[in-house]
Amino acid sequence: MKVEQIYTGCLAEAAYYIESKGEAVIIDPLRETAPYLERAAEDGATIKYILETHFHADFVSGHLDLAKQSGGTIVYGPTAEPNFDAYVAKDGEELKVGDVTIVVLHTPGHTMESSTFLLRDENGKDYAIFTGDTLFLGDVGRPDLAIKQGEITEEDLAGFLFESLRNKIMPLADDVIVYPGHGAGSACGKKMSKETEGTLGDQKKFNYALRADMTKAEFVKEVLTGLVAPPQYFPKNAMMNKMGYTSFEDVRKQGTQALSVRAFKAAWAEEEALVIDTRTKEDFGAGFIPGSIFIGLDGTFAPWVGLLIPDLKQPILFVANEGDEEEVVTRLARVGYDNPIGFLKGGFDAWKAAGEDVDIIQEVSAEKFATMPLGDAEVVDVRKASEFAAEHLVGAVNFPLDFINASMKDLNPAQQYYLHCAGGYRSLIAASILRARGFQHLVNIQGGFDALKQTDLERTDYVEQTTEL
Repeated sequence: MKVEQIYTGCLAEAAYYIESKGEAVIIDPLRETAPYLERAAEDGATIKYILETHFHADFVSGHLDLAKQSGGTIVYGPTAEPNFDAYVAKDGEELKVGDVTIVVLHTPGHTMESSTFLLRDENGKDYAIFTGDTLFLGDVGRPDLAIKQGEITEEDLAGFLFESLRNKIMPLADDVIVYPGHGAGSACGKKMSKETEGTLGDQKKFNYALRADMTKAEFVKEVLTGLVAPPQYFPKNAMMNKMGYTSFEDVRKQGTQALSVRAFKAAWAEEEALVIDTRTKEDFGAGFIPGSIFIGLDGTFAPWVGLLIPDLKQPILFVANEGDEEEVVTRLARVGYDNPIGFLKGGFDAWKAAGEDVDIIQEVSAEKFATMPLGDAEVVDVRKASEFAAEHLVGAVNFPLDFINASMKDLNPAQQYYLHCAGGYRSLIAASILRARGFQHLVNIQGGFDALKQTDLERTDYVEQTTEL
């Protein structure tokens, strides 16, 4: 028996590969199928099942393409109603894979179809659970994503989650390995561990949601405390996962078209495209195409695209460092943005060489900023509200990047703003969005709050975060 976690840091997402006697299972695959097909080929294994713990909201799964390419059967737990050929298993049903067994445990709460897959080894011993978004290390899945107005509330879902954990997961042995669907950084939970695997015994000891003496009412209250509105793309991705989507290969071919400067400009105008600059924050800070938006590939690119671009069908053009083009398209597709229409051949250097206009956002080091008189300027902290509440510069105002499209109306285009986040990535995204909307008096503080803390500027007293949302 082989069990391997395939972790993708940009999404803080874990897929899994299980193999026994030439038969393999993939759990919660990402959009691109090559890694799973290649892994099975290494073992000379046939992919028998593609197991989905639920209809994912934070990414588009690769189940459809993988099933077509491998011949494997897509499997969901009870109550799932996919709009394509799939096997909906019963609670407690056993799936044989070589010499091992996978037991389907229906664990509603994060969503109603959420299921946990219990792996029993060759000797029939409970070995591991693949919990999807039901149980994380240090946390549980948020129960506010599958609300149906007039039918089911977040309190209802939290109650179901309490029962699932107590009746299906906690009775298992302490030495059972927990393989969750996500780690720290995912918006599917509010405060997950940075570890991506652990034991159930440790979770019973240290996970706040698994306290043995916890009442259902206490659980519901604690699980719902600290939640904020989910990213706008979550319900759209969940619907794609349930109803179906364009083949990733079609998206890849369209998105990796190299366009000359002239063709790039024409497509920008004709398609009313959005231009994303995916280079590093240092490269973008040194100059960029006027009207383009910075979302650097070296950060959490895909989630920020999902948070900030409301229309998944939006035509997208992009600027990238040479060799990054396919990675950009892949990450866009992972969160359902299936309409990239090409990239600028030769990148930003080609734009400059063509004599086109170049824009720049003024930047200042934290050390220099600490010595500057601000006058009427305002300091805008674009970190999450939870980060701001934990500690911030005295006098700063909080405009989280997560909700900038809605809160931009409360900012004044004529006002001078100094922007910062934690390290400089998010504030430059915010500055680029504001600049594209006509804000001219913007200064990005390099190094963000991490650098500002090294100065003598006054800060509020630190309070530990209870949520990272």
